[in-house]
Amino acid sequence: MVLSSFHTHTYFCDGEDSVEFLCEKAVEKGFTALGFSSHAPLPPDCGLVSDWHMKAGSLDQYIDEILGAKKKWAGRLEVFLGLEVDYIKGVMGPADSIYKELGFDYLIGSVHYLIPGRGAPFAVDGPASEFERGIQEGYEGDGAALMEAYWDAVREMCAAGGARIVGHLDLLKKNNQDERWFSLRDARYKKKLGQVLDVIAGSGLIVEVNTGGINRKKIKEVYPAPWILKSTRERGIPVLISSDAHRHIHLDAYYAEAGKILMEAGYTAIKRLSACGGRGPQWIDDPLG
Repeated sequence: MVLSSFHTHTYFCDGEDSVEFLCEKAVEKGFTALGFSSHAPLPPDCGLVSDWHMKAGSLDQYIDEILGAKKKWAGRLEVFLGLEVDYIKGVMGPADSIYKELGFDYLIGSVHYLIPGRGAPFAVDGPASEFERGIQEGYEGDGAALMEAYWDAVREMCAAGGARIVGHLDLLKKNNQDERWFSLRDARYKKKLGQVLDVIAGSGLIVEVNTGGINRKKIKEVYPAPWILKSTRERGIPVLISSDAHRHIHLDAYYAEAGKILMEAGYTAIKRLSACGGRGPQWIDDPLG
């Protein structure tokens, strides 16, 4: 398998390592390409408080460091400038014009936050206590209503455009592994998921197979679940493998397992961004195996 990852966090957000150090380790591991994707800054005065998003004042330095790494590592590692942008309805999203103006090679679109009609905004992958509070206060204890709100937000994000990669598609399962709040296989879940996949199919969006939850020992399977990957394959949706690394030791963690899952789902290739000999970033196919 050709090694690459386009979901990588540095100390500009909630990662631990520098751009330079991660490039060094990627080369040591035999990577062909490495894309950086720090969490985009939250808009000022949006009412959300986070210690894991990049600070707005750091964005220029982030861009400069990665552009510098592109030049330094040319010929040894293809380095790409990306950003993970949250879709938060009425607040921000990958389709916002600011991201087009800054010249990113790609954007990852992710849904972390929900803003319910009642109660405070909350992160679906935050602490379990925050997740439960969000359901109780925002959805009157109805976990299925939260589930539907999450998938509606993902669908809206995908339809709005701006991103090229869909980040950790079924992230909401992190705090529901025992299915306490909603079933991961019932008709309502499958209907909402199917609506999202229908939007993704034919849109040019790439679904990442994200090993980050396993890396950090939060869940025991990839995002999205193997059974969902069978559905993405049936719809012809392209995929790539990313580690969502927040530490250098996780750059290629569980890649072999992810590749096996994809082959079992019927995939024969994964996507990779390539500089294509200086002609500009283009998405190409790498064979699995």
